[in-house]
Amino acid sequence: MLNDLFGGWHILIVLAIVVLLFGATRLPALARSLGQSRNAFKSEMKKGEESAEAKDAASPTIASDETTNTTPKP
Repeated sequence: MLNDLFGGWHILIVLAIVVLLFGATRLPALARSLGQSRNAFKSEMKKGEESAEAKDAASPTIASDETTNTTPKP
């Protein structure tokens, strides 16, 4: 998909600009921090999904025939 938008030369020019802006010594630290941020985001999303599934499993389900009955149960 990226190759459809940009050719090989475009990507090389963008990479050269990034190296000029950040410097070759700071790029590994930048890539490391981006990877750590991505991993933290993925783990938090996984925790959120697990807690939502646990919350859904803990909540009782109501049968459809119980919702139509308006008289209180003894």
